[in-house]
Amino acid sequence: MVMVDTASAEPFAPSSRPRSAAPPLQRPPNTTTPEHPHPAATLIGSVQRAMRLLETVAEHEYGAPAKQLARETGLALPTAYHLLRTLVHEGYLRRDRGLFFLGEAAERLGRSGAAQKRRSTVADTLAQWRDSIGVPVYYARYRDGEIEIMCVSDTPGNPAVEEWADFGETAHAHAIGQCLLSQLDEDARRDHLARYPAESITPYTVRDNHALLRRLERMRRMEPVVERQEYALGTVCAAVPITVGTTASTMAISLPAHHADRLLPAARQLQSEIGRLLGSLAISISI
Repeated sequence: MVMVDTASAEPFAPSSRPRSAAPPLQRPPNTTTPEHPHPAATLIGSVQRAMRLLETVAEHEYGAPAKQLARETGLALPTAYHLLRTLVHEGYLRRDRGLFFLGEAAERLGRSGAAQKRRSTVADTLAQWRDSIGVPVYYARYRDGEIEIMCVSDTPGNPAVEEWADFGETAHAHAIGQCLLSQLDEDARRDHLARYPAESITPYTVRDNHALLRRLERMRRMEPVVERQEYALGTVCAAVPITVGTTASTMAISLPAHHADRLLPAARQLQSEIGRLLGSLAISISI
C-alpha cells in the first residue's frame, strides 16, 4: 500500500493577523459547474431534433413532405431540410417524389428492437416456469446444423448444469440434444453425427452413433426426452419437444440425481405450461 503524507512540507506558521470570530462565508453549491452540469446542458439539440423527425416520419405510412414534417415537429424549415438530408444520407430515411419514408437503417433498428423484445418475453416466461416448478429451465433450438442454447433461467438454489463439455458437440449425451435430434429427419441426424460423433463422456452415455440412432427412432413424438447422468454425473435432465414452423426447438429442465423422482412430474408440468402459452410464444421462440 502506498502511503500519502498529507502534511505540508514546511512547518505550519501561524498568521500574525488576528482571526475573526465570525464563521467563514459558505459559498452556495453551484449545480452548473463542470463537475455538476445541469441535465439540459448535456443534451445535444441536433440529435433531439433528428429523433423527432424520425418519429414523425414513422407516423406517416405513406410518407410526408419536408414542409409538413417541419410544421409537425416545430422546426424551422431550413433546419428540417438540413436534418432530413443528413438522415437520408445515413440511410435512416429515404426520399421518393418529395416524400420522406423510413430507410433501411431505421428498419434494421426496428427489427433489432423487436428481436430484443421477443428475447425478453422468452426470458421472462422461463423465469416464471423456473419459479413455479422449482427447477432450472432451458430453451434451445437447432439451426443451420448446430445446437444453440438460447436462454437459461436458474437460481443459486437451483443452478443450471455446468457446461463442462461443449453442448453443441455433445448432443448425443444430453436431453436437449437428443430431443432436437429426434425432431430431424434421418439425413439431418446422420449429417450431425458425422460432424459430432457419439462417444462416452460418462459411464452412462450412449456408446456410438448406431446406438443413438436406434434410440432416436424409438422416441415417441411429443414425449419428453429423459437423460440420466449421461452428460454430467449427479444430474438428470428432461427435454420437451416444441414445433414452431420448420424449426426444431425444445425447453428442458434439470435436477440433481437424488431428486430423479421429481423429473418426469416436473417435465409434465413444463409441457402443460408450454401448451398453455405456446400460441402467444410462437413468434417469440422463433428468434
